[in-house]
Amino acid sequence: MNEQAYSLGLDQTLHPSPVLPALIWAEGITLPGPSEAPPGFLAEILEQVEKTSEEFVPGELRSRVRKMLRYGHYKPAGRGKPASEFLLRAALNDSFPLVNGPVDVNNAVSLASGLPGSIFDADLSGTHLLLRRGRPGEAYVFNPSGQVIDLEDLLVVCRREGESWVPCGNPVKDDMTTKIRPETRNVIAILYAPADEPVASVQRWAARYAELLETHCQAETVGFKVVTP
Repeated sequence: MNEQAYSLGLDQTLHPSPVLPALIWAEGITLPGPSEAPPGFLAEILEQVEKTSEEFVPGELRSRVRKMLRYGHYKPAGRGKPASEFLLRAALNDSFPLVNGPVDVNNAVSLASGLPGSIFDADLSGTHLLLRRGRPGEAYVFNPSGQVIDLEDLLVVCRREGESWVPCGNPVKDDMTTKIRPETRNVIAILYAPADEPVASVQRWAARYAELLETHCQAETVGFKVVTP
């Protein structure tokens, strides 16, 4: 696979960057059907969460992830918490979401690592993405019931649309327009780590993410890279 076909840029406004992101991709996955039970790798993580409770994800890491998002008007609290915190709470309440193969991989790695993640249908998002801050007035619908998230000052991942970069994801909620579909065959994903997270740790989680896309989703090819400023 040509690694140059996949890229994640960091906008110049992210200086110094609060995030050390990893980009993960997979081509030729099996068509994603709805999940009926937790796959083995996820069941093991959920069992560990049950044994260790909230400190499965250390409090200092949760604080650093929140700090990564705190900027300007955006406050990472309430419904604006990082997705990884929602997943931890869901695991503790026996309400962990089961969706489909690639989303289950994303959620499992996010829960295990304590890092928020986004995953997109690469044929909808494209393979060249950009991280920047959300601008005043930017928003998108994040669920089938039409709920909207305000993106001002939030870290957002954008897809190319003509000459513009259009938000399609963030560490809290992703846009409906690029989410995984029943016909999805190619995916691209991001793990959002705080800038002070060791690169080796981010690489390890990105490698695990790619490995699960290969083994659980039967991807024909996978790859990953950590994007340093």
